[in-house]
Amino acid sequence: MSWKRNLLAPLAVLTLALSVPAGSGAASASAPARAATAADAVSAVDYAAPGPYATAVEVGAVTTLYYPRDIANSGRRFPVIVWGNGTGAVPLVYRDLLLHWASQGFIVAAANTTQSNLGISMRAGIDMLTRRNSDPDSGFLNHVDLEHIGASGHSQGGAAAIVVGADPRIDAILPIQPGPLADIHAVHVPALLLAGEKDSIVLPFLVKAFYNAADHIPALYAEVRGADHFTVVGDPGPFAAPTTAWFRAQLMGDQAARAQFFGPGCGICTDSATWSDVRRNDLALDVPVTTP
Repeated sequence: MSWKRNLLAPLAVLTLALSVPAGSGAASASAPARAATAADAVSAVDYAAPGPYATAVEVGAVTTLYYPRDIANSGRRFPVIVWGNGTGAVPLVYRDLLLHWASQGFIVAAANTTQSNLGISMRAGIDMLTRRNSDPDSGFLNHVDLEHIGASGHSQGGAAAIVVGADPRIDAILPIQPGPLADIHAVHVPALLLAGEKDSIVLPFLVKAFYNAADHIPALYAEVRGADHFTVVGDPGPFAAPTTAWFRAQLMGDQAARAQFFGPGCGICTDSATWSDVRRNDLALDVPVTTP
């Protein structure tokens, strides 16, 4: 698959740009403190808004981390999202989306590789954070929630997210316009598969094929109205809110976010302005809108 060459820059420039700490997050976009009803939940939270955490970036040889800047002084653990890039791309291409997730309280371990399909570097990100979480000299000491890990990626990286979904450490996957070189039958966790209505590189029917094959796990297919293959690049636009809500629901237990995907009042199911097609398989339809 070809990539937009003008999106890429020399490695030295990328490293310098990624090394600069990101700015502060805006007001919190977390769910209201009161218990929300399903009807309230789907409309009360703007998951496209920046979260409450100022963010930072750390570039390593294999992995680039996007994370809450004051993690070392926090009294909590932060869930993990591992990320795979599209063919020929690097984490900087997706910087806005990955920083958005970090502002929402996630540690994002983005594989630096431009060929992510096998998921090796994504798994290496989990291994690295596991070591950092137990290292007394690390600011991540006891602040990584290794019990709640998601996998995502775009294009070839979306296929990699499916591959990594077979790893027993993964709790949910979110492939964005995934390439075809993956086997979803090995995935053991809930999946939200995102397609672009106008995508001429990974055509929607290819993403729908993964959804149709995922009859052994709760799976959702959602097609972003008007989106092409590069809509998620740079400003993630319509991809910011649903991806954030999915991981907040799956990794943080956010009930308002959960109502976007499950139950009879499913928020994305009625949002025809954002979605041109939304499907939920039988196992997803059986998932309750609230967790016990």
